[in-house]
Amino acid sequence: MDQQEIVAGLDIGTTKIACIVGRRNDQGKIEILGMGRSRSEGVSRGMVANIQKTVDSIMAAVKEAEANANVEIGTVNVGIAGQHIRSMHHRGMITRQSLEEEIRQLDIDLLIDDMYKLVMPPGEEIIHVLPQEYIVDGEQGIRDPIGMSGVRLEANFHIISGQVTAARNINKCVHRAGLDVTELILEPLASADAVLSAEEKEAGVVLVDIGGGTTDIAIFYDGIIRHTAVIPFGGNVITEDIRQGCGVMREQAELLKVKFGSALAAENKDNEVVCIPGLRGRDPKEISLRMLAEVIQSRMEEILEHVHFEIKNSGLEKQLIAGVVLTGGGAQLKHLRQLVEYITGMTARIGYPNEHLAKSNVEQVTSPLFATGVGLVMKGFDFLHRQRAKQGGQPAQAPKVKGHSQGSRVGSFFDKVIKGASEILSDDDI
Repeated sequence: MDQQEIVAGLDIGTTKIACIVGRRNDQGKIEILGMGRSRSEGVSRGMVANIQKTVDSIMAAVKEAEANANVEIGTVNVGIAGQHIRSMHHRGMITRQSLEEEIRQLDIDLLIDDMYKLVMPPGEEIIHVLPQEYIVDGEQGIRDPIGMSGVRLEANFHIISGQVTAARNINKCVHRAGLDVTELILEPLASADAVLSAEEKEAGVVLVDIGGGTTDIAIFYDGIIRHTAVIPFGGNVITEDIRQGCGVMREQAELLKVKFGSALAAENKDNEVVCIPGLRGRDPKEISLRMLAEVIQSRMEEILEHVHFEIKNSGLEKQLIAGVVLTGGGAQLKHLRQLVEYITGMTARIGYPNEHLAKSNVEQVTSPLFATGVGLVMKGFDFLHRQRAKQGGQPAQAPKVKGHSQGSRVGSFFDKVIKGASEILSDDDI
């Protein structure tokens, strides 16, 4: 194992931008070398709303990560989310020329590439093409057809698409920050890699990633992605409800939610109060924790009803044995697990991105808040593995580590940049 293969993941969220740098050790675990975090100023509900503010936040997070990890970051895996994300199912087929030759990876790549040529509605482009199962000469339910004989090769695909402008605006911000994009990855897919086990994906599980601006959903069954969705509500709307319902400043509302918030009003007593400092020259204000929980529970129930609708819409509600896994910053809300179990009727747990991590001095990355960032690093190593397979097992080029004269910038061995990334929009298009 090449210890010098280093990958960086960039999570561009509504409330925070996080850059995580890691490498894989001899045991196959990911060792986090450093992390940078900055407040997200130019993103709204997962989409870039202000180019320059987003660029500044990205640069601040990357600079901190470089200092902590003692490396120079050149390319990053970037997450994408937002209410513009759509998913659909499609079947593709190719006819092979020879029955004598075995099915190769080249045939599967050709089948997947054909899916990227699908005609999409104006303004949309395909982000991911995810094979679900293969059919060889009418034989269904094949997971890996490589090595088999057959003329007619088909596959069922889960296709994820999004707005062209949203993807290009993200690319534009990353490029302006002096970085290149390796892959643009749907955030719930990255989070799923970080917090779900192979057994859960096989048994059937719902991943619910509650972020600041959106709530992302990914449903797995038989080890295959079956359904994805993005709900345009997250922790920020809860904060806004508290601000209006309790008559406090936004910063105070966020602190109330994080320190004293609960998703179940019944868990708080009527006489429990917290005192908020008043504005200049005004008396302090007392906030009932039960009333605070009622405000949070009302909005949380609305979000979870949307989640439950997506679960039922997938057609797999009765087959998801592993229940619901909650992650993201919103998953840290007290008593949320109990509320999820009550509304969905399914078992639930909080997902921490520590299963695939080696011991590290960067302890905060094991929080659900950084599940997407850790997942983006894991996706980066998956990309390296695919590149090595195409290059006949040749090792990737070592990155440059500060203080060393050999090597190049982190990720400079990546030669795949998102198609169309160079076609960027002007600030007037935002």
